[in-house]
Amino acid sequence: MGEGMKDRAEGTWDKAKGKVKEAAGELTDDRELEREGRLDQGKGAGKRAVGRAKDTARKVKDDVKDAGAKIRKDVEEALDKAR
Repeated sequence: MGEGMKDRAEGTWDKAKGKVKEAAGELTDDRELEREGRLDQGKGAGKRAVGRAKDTARKVKDDVKDAGAKIRKDVEEALDKAR
């Protein structure tokens, strides 16, 4: 599992856990549990965003690497033709 996917999975878990805590707090009139649930949801949203950013950064890095390899190949071919 990639690092970004791991962060997104943990974030999804935190959001779900937070929703359960918030609902339980509402049912039991426990304001602290509600607050904790909202915090967990925010933490989960943050982890999911970090995971998406990591995935995007990895894709950009791979695309740049591939473009560099293609440019190098094209330059080598052009030099070979020029000789």
